[in-house]
Amino acid sequence: MFDVTALGELLIDFVQDPKAENMQFLANAGGAPANVLACLSRLGKKTAFIGKVGDDMFGSYLSDTLNRIGINTDGLVMSGDEFTTLAFVALDDNGNRTFSFARKNSADVMLGASEVKLELIGKSRIFHCGTLSLTHPCSGEAALVALKFAKEKEVCISVDPNLRLNLWESEAAAKEAIKLCLEYADIIKISNYEVNFLYGDSGVKTAAEKIAAEYSPKIIFITCGGNGAYMYLNGKIFFAPCYESIKPVDTTGAGDCFCGAALSRLLDFNLEFDRLSDKDCLDILNFANAAANLSTAKFGAIPSMPEKGDIEKLLNKC
Repeated sequence: MFDVTALGELLIDFVQDPKAENMQFLANAGGAPANVLACLSRLGKKTAFIGKVGDDMFGSYLSDTLNRIGINTDGLVMSGDEFTTLAFVALDDNGNRTFSFARKNSADVMLGASEVKLELIGKSRIFHCGTLSLTHPCSGEAALVALKFAKEKEVCISVDPNLRLNLWESEAAAKEAIKLCLEYADIIKISNYEVNFLYGDSGVKTAAEKIAAEYSPKIIFITCGGNGAYMYLNGKIFFAPCYESIKPVDTTGAGDCFCGAALSRLLDFNLEFDRLSDKDCLDILNFANAAANLSTAKFGAIPSMPEKGDIEKLLNKC
């Protein structure tokens, strides 16, 4: 029934206008797992979201946004007891962002295991999640229940650590949670920042080999911001550079866009990882990289997800 179901945070990104003299923010729907689904939905895939928002003006806006872009919300819980999670995003001149969160005991961290609609996962080709749910015992239990269910049902599992250190009690706790989630992963999308956090500055290929040896995923993607992206499969590594023609204004959600686009192309190849040729691998990587680059040219996360035609147009220019 679904190509991808994702679990995790759904929140409001208040993105600061870098040109305004005082602190002015534009509210956009966001949250890494939801961003991934938004990209997939924009690319024609059937998606579903599992998570919790407050029964407030922000929660209603988020629910309406998901429905409007075609993401199934049967797994979205509207809570009258907690407020919707908020993130405040500051941008520098290159579109790079820093985050501040209003998340203490907010809706997304209070998702309970009993509230997870496991049947959505069982009807999906891929289950996707990050690690931010594990910052809180309640949502952490929910995420692990979902991961274990997906593994038992032999649903392909995609994991993006999406590290936000200021949401963790300690670096040790963050590392433990990331490693725990990676143990379930068939598909790993990870940034160079997260790779360096786990393994130190050992280089992309060496890091990919370490991840492959430790967790045995079927495929690994490593995004490096303005320095392009890599894909690792069966001992081979592939590279795609960034597009100099695209001037970034907001990098929020770019990694999620990359992840969604990569999952979309893997689905097009029927998740047959062992049958992917070198040409197929470059096709998948270049498509995801082009999508992510395009997303940085617009403000916001979900609003910036590109159409398939725009991605193909950019690829055809090369």
